[in-house]
Amino acid sequence: MATEDMSRAAEARKPSGPSGRRGVLALAFGVFAVGTGEFVLAGLLPLLSQSLGVSVAVAGQVVTAFALTCATAAPVLTTLTAGWPRRHVLLVAVLTYLAGSAGTALAPSYPLVLVAQIIAAAGVGVFVPTASITAAALVPPHRSGRAIATVVTGFTAAVTLGAPLGTALGGVLGWRATMWFASALAILGMLGVLALVPGRVPVPAPQGLRQRLLPLADVRVVAILGTTLVGFTAVYIPYTYIGAVFAPATSGDELRLATLMFVLGAVGTVGNLAAGALADRFGGPRVVAGALVWLIASLLVLPLATASYGAAIAMVLCYGIAAFAITTPQQHRLLSMETGSAAVLVSLNQAVLYLAIAMSGVVGGLGISWAGATNLGLLAAVLAALALGLSETARRLQGQRAAGRRGT
Repeated sequence: MATEDMSRAAEARKPSGPSGRRGVLALAFGVFAVGTGEFVLAGLLPLLSQSLGVSVAVAGQVVTAFALTCATAAPVLTTLTAGWPRRHVLLVAVLTYLAGSAGTALAPSYPLVLVAQIIAAAGVGVFVPTASITAAALVPPHRSGRAIATVVTGFTAAVTLGAPLGTALGGVLGWRATMWFASALAILGMLGVLALVPGRVPVPAPQGLRQRLLPLADVRVVAILGTTLVGFTAVYIPYTYIGAVFAPATSGDELRLATLMFVLGAVGTVGNLAAGALADRFGGPRVVAGALVWLIASLLVLPLATASYGAAIAMVLCYGIAAFAITTPQQHRLLSMETGSAAVLVSLNQAVLYLAIAMSGVVGGLGISWAGATNLGLLAAVLAALALGLSETARRLQGQRAAGRRGT
């Protein structure tokens, strides 16, 4: 059985030439499409609040429900569909997302918006990790890391381009138009999968849920994932409620808010790319520590930069670099441990990231109720400091393990 599994894994790594690269690009666009529907919610919260007659904090729980569903769907549903052909899984996932996105556009009340977004999130939770694994199987072994990075770039593009465009569209035509825009992107993504992803993509033998969760028995993995959880909760608290945090600066103008989101995504892309290069040179732990220190300083200054639009732009430039500089080094740390498989670790980290987004909606909503939107940066700074402590704990554990190996 082990030989058969190894044979399947080797088959999954066979090179596929230009057609494989086109398939990877199609998968990256699919991630961009579903990611846009997720990240655009942050810019739509003020509009949702006004349209559905709920507070901004309550509207923010749409983000919580979406991310929490993704976090639970990623390991469970990908395990249940592990034996299906990859293209079949991708198409079912994008159709599920499309049903939820269109249902959100048609929903007449807040509870139905919540239900529709849960349906959409189930599709996203399956699509993203499946796209990463499929992309790795479409290219030669030495290009698998780049293939996964290309697919993940679809998320960055969703933050940089998709979410600002959707927010601007919502400001002009209403939030329901934005959801139809997201649905149209999903249709294009589905057509790309149909046209460019092969019907049968050989992948390693399916793993059960227990095997997927096995790395959690390693305390080093738990510490690194804990850093992701707490650190990205801190990152996404201001992002989830960006409309409310910078309301004094934007005066409720959705186009101004869209510009802020675009600047945030653009500088975040630069920060992520720079962090990846730095992680290769100095190691993931050092880059994560530096980014978290930068993030803490930015969040402490945030309450002072919400009154004017110029200050808001400057704040977003500073905060965005630190926020997105954590992503790649965290994956670098996990993959360098050689614990389990790359696909399992990436999937776990993605699930924890979604859980962090969910927590940001809850914690941020409570923070708005207790201290007001403009003071959310202070709450996020406390969490970022806790993440720094977890990151350093993980670094020490890794050092102790390495020292133990050298001593044997």
